Amino acid sequence: MEILVVGAGVVGLAVARALALRGHEVVLAEAADAVGTGVSSRNSEVIHGGMYYPSGSLRARHCVAGARMLYALCESHGIGHRRCGKLIVAATEAEADGIAAIRERGDANGVAGLELLDGAQARRLEPNLACTAALLSPDTGIVDSHALMLALQGDLADRGGALALRTPVAGLSRADGRWLAAFGGEAPGNYPCDAVVNAASFGAQALAARTEGYPAARVPPLVLARGNYFGCTGKAAFSRLIYPAPVEGGLGTHLTLDLAGRMRFGPDVEWIDSLDYRVNPARGAAFYAAIRRYWPGLPDGALVADYAGIRPKLTGPGEPAADFRIDGPAEHGLPGLVQLFGIESPGLTASLSLAEDVADRLAA
Repeated sequence: MEILVVGAGVVGLAVARALALRGHEVVLAEAADAVGTGVSSRNSEVIHGGMYYPSGSLRARHCVAGARMLYALCESHGIGHRRCGKLIVAATEAEADGIAAIRERGDANGVAGLELLDGAQARRLEPNLACTAALLSPDTGIVDSHALMLALQGDLADRGGALALRTPVAGLSRADGRWLAAFGGEAPGNYPCDAVVNAASFGAQALAARTEGYPAARVPPLVLARGNYFGCTGKAAFSRLIYPAPVEGGLGTHLTLDLAGRMRFGPDVEWIDSLDYRVNPARGAAFYAAIRRYWPGLPDGALVADYAGIRPKLTGPGEPAADFRIDGPAEHGLPGLVQLFGIESPGLTASLSLAEDVADRLAA
């Protein structure tokens, strides 16, 4: 089949690669002038374990499977990564009950190696930590997301796939039993193909609305949540990732490490109306208070505004977090079309597993 994949973030790249590895002719269209300029390059670069998500959900299934696939790909392709482990920490007895529930969910989801620790056990691992209890996830890690995307792009090219940058897709229509994609950009025109995968992230809903025959009622809302990140001066005080008990809209203001060992904190959750990647420095005061719940030794003046990411959510404040949405022919009735909506965290971790799911749906 000739297949068009729209959106060259990490999920679009993974989907295009998976389809090319199955022998399809693949064109990957990206509106920007480089791959991975949106969600994929503005996140924590964490390889998640999969213990947070409801059992049986797409997020749980693809996170757990995707993490295993991602570690294997990193090993086979020499992609920078480290299985550093993570502690989810409780500052109160109520939060301790919460992380115990996370452990039960993780066990049900097939997450390996989870271990509940008391405060003393956790401090033996991380002496600078303050907590009453913690959940250890030894298989959580970090990855060089840019190297990952370059590896996916390389595999796509090796199998004859084409990457078309600066190529926005204005709309999709049906003609002679095939899909016809209308390209804009520097070389506008039409591209006929047998199947289309909409992995356009922030643009997924708009493209779905411009898809002939796709029911308007199936297009979900797009809700934007900005996450601000702050770097930290000085030597790293921890060797593992440190996460507080989850909060509404996200996993709390957590501590992550990059592959050079530098500490950074975030993201928080700031509901916004338009794409704006400027870090809000006013959020810094709240960061100090949140971080000192588990790291009381954070020095004054140590945080520096770093970067911001935005998540393409399907639900807003006060609403339960939505699952990933994969809308294929079995759901909407149109042949050769898969729409991906709300692919936020843990999308990077889940990307390889999501790609296989999409490829299977097109093969059905």
